[in-house]
Amino acid sequence: MSLRSGIIAGLIAGLVFMILEMVLVATVGGGSAWGPPRMIGAIVLGREVLPPPATFDLGIFLVAMLIHFALSAVLGVLFAMVALKMRLSNTMMIVLGVVFGLLVYLINFYGFTALFPWFAMARNWISIFVHAVFGGVLGWWLTRGHIRTIG
Repeated sequence: MSLRSGIIAGLIAGLVFMILEMVLVATVGGGSAWGPPRMIGAIVLGREVLPPPATFDLGIFLVAMLIHFALSAVLGVLFAMVALKMRLSNTMMIVLGVVFGLLVYLINFYGFTALFPWFAMARNWISIFVHAVFGGVLGWWLTRGHIRTIG
């Protein structure tokens, strides 16, 4: 497996995730698009950056994106290492990706809330959906022939 391919898959899935989450929170979730980046940024910057106000702040946004995309790349590599050893059909690779995304949701929103309790307030259908999409995009990207060999 190409480490680079897993990283790219994670970054692409992470980009889709972030855009989709920010749009859904702002359009149907009743919140600010800048709320999710502030929640992620608070992992490093502390609770004081949490909304309100859920406005744009370049420093918070950049820290949040660094955290988000670093985690996305790591998750992309982990998923690729496991999924490609299973030699699944394209459809099953995408299904496994969705399951992986839902597992990441459970870990983030039920496991890590011991360290970052503010994530509990985002236990909702939007978070579940965007995590499933994240995993599905990981699986889909890997079916596109971007990585096919292990080793």
